[in-house]
Amino acid sequence: MAADTGVRCSLLRPDPAQRTRLADIRDNLIARIAEAESEGWLSEVEGLRVSLAGAEEKIAQLDAHQERRSLRVFLGVPSFDQIGARTGGEP
Repeated sequence: MAADTGVRCSLLRPDPAQRTRLADIRDNLIARIAEAESEGWLSEVEGLRVSLAGAEEKIAQLDAHQERRSLRVFLGVPSFDQIGARTGGEP
């Protein structure tokens, strides 16, 4: 259950090195939900679904962060004319 608690907390930022572990937790939660449904443990199913949603959100955060880091942004280099226009031209 301790792993479930960590994935539920929206304030905790996941460590990118832990993505594989989060995927394992997600997969385990899916299996536990299937077992709980087959056994008729409805209250357990709901709690596990909350944890699953948290794990999937953390994985999505990691993926989005990695995608942003891989993008290159061209900030541009101003030309001399643009720099001169900003200074007003007077000393």
